[in-house]
Amino acid sequence: MGQKLKRVTPVMVAAVCASVFSWSHAQAQGVSLQEQLASQYKVVKMGSDTSGYSVIEAGTLLAVQKGGILGVPYSDTSILSTKYESGTVHTPSNLLSKGIGFGMKRFGKEQTTHLFQVGDKVYPSKIEVNPNKDSVAMLIVACDTCNKTDPPTYNKAQVVFQFPKGSLAKASAGEIEDTIGQLLAISDDSQQDQGGGGQQGQNAQQGGQDQQGGQQQAEQPQAEPQTIQMGMTTDQVQAAMGKPMKVVNLGPKQIYVYKDLKVTFLGGKVADVQ
Repeated sequence: MGQKLKRVTPVMVAAVCASVFSWSHAQAQGVSLQEQLASQYKVVKMGSDTSGYSVIEAGTLLAVQKGGILGVPYSDTSILSTKYESGTVHTPSNLLSKGIGFGMKRFGKEQTTHLFQVGDKVYPSKIEVNPNKDSVAMLIVACDTCNKTDPPTYNKAQVVFQFPKGSLAKASAGEIEDTIGQLLAISDDSQQDQGGGGQQGQNAQQGGQDQQGGQQQAEQPQAEPQTIQMGMTTDQVQAAMGKPMKVVNLGPKQIYVYKDLKVTFLGGKVADVQ
């Protein structure tokens, strides 16, 4: 006897379809969110030579809003994650930092950590959305020229934005950006290098345009005043004054109403001007 086939019921089909749809929807949401955040936060491009590390192409400039983000020099390979959850910054414990430091000493190097201060400027260097863990991880690098750090260290840190379970798949990019902005807000200074050096450049540019416009107006000769004479036709008046705002048609008598005057025609010719 052959193996008995199990009957597939409509309920079982619906359950499988719902499962596939849920998985596909979550995947699509994750990809979409990743792309939207990537377009909002331009990552920095770093390079290095014999003199050390440097910024090749600046990213979106962010300003630190709360203290507690633990960073390390850009050259270090070991980095601890600072968690941001429910409006609170969870700095990695000292024991973990010392553990990394002990491991670094084994290679003849002392681990150096740095706590970012409120107001420090940083660039995003990597963004990762993890829908399964309801988290968004952002790697940041200090803008040493903005922070006037000398010599430059380009301290880096990883911040993990933790969201309530199951909420990331339903959240919009705007909601995620609002949460990120509570800790790393897009800086107003990010526009300073655009449009001729920020607000001062814009003001100077606007002033130049106004001055240029004033010169052009001054150079233009004044137009001859328009005159209306008795006996002019309606076409001649329109050629001189333009189309009237209103036309009053009283048969043989017509009145053209302009902003500052009224022209009366009798038999198609100017008879009176008021």
